[in-house]
Amino acid sequence: MRKVDRRSVLAMGLAAASAAMVQPAAAQPADPNVGTETTLYPGVVQRAYGESPSIIPGFKTVSMRDIIMQPGSKTMGPPMMNAMVCHITEGELRVVQEDKTFTAKKHFVWTCNKDTKEQSFNDGNVVAIMRITDLKT
Repeated sequence: MRKVDRRSVLAMGLAAASAAMVQPAAAQPADPNVGTETTLYPGVVQRAYGESPSIIPGFKTVSMRDIIMQPGSKTMGPPMMNAMVCHITEGELRVVQEDKTFTAKKHFVWTCNKDTKEQSFNDGNVVAIMRITDLKT
């Protein structure tokens, strides 16, 4: 058996304390004081964060926004105005995209193209947040 001296005990204690303080990285909820909010439908709010030039070929600008859906709310399913990447950051949504229905749980990612028809429903009992990155031509 190896002899343990004070220096070894101190090093192990510091290592244990450091490990106990480290937490896994997690997505932070959106700051309600940032962005411009617009009510789209009953129980559905859009928080827009801004726009900037794109270096992706075929797209002039990109923007980011959250669609915040209260339990029991839904969107109306208008055609998408541009290509986009959607990501569920909180909650869960039932999504009907063209003729396909799927459940978008937390961390799920999908895409829409311009003119895609899509409707989202928050059938759960918690707020759902869909983060959208718009790719604009």
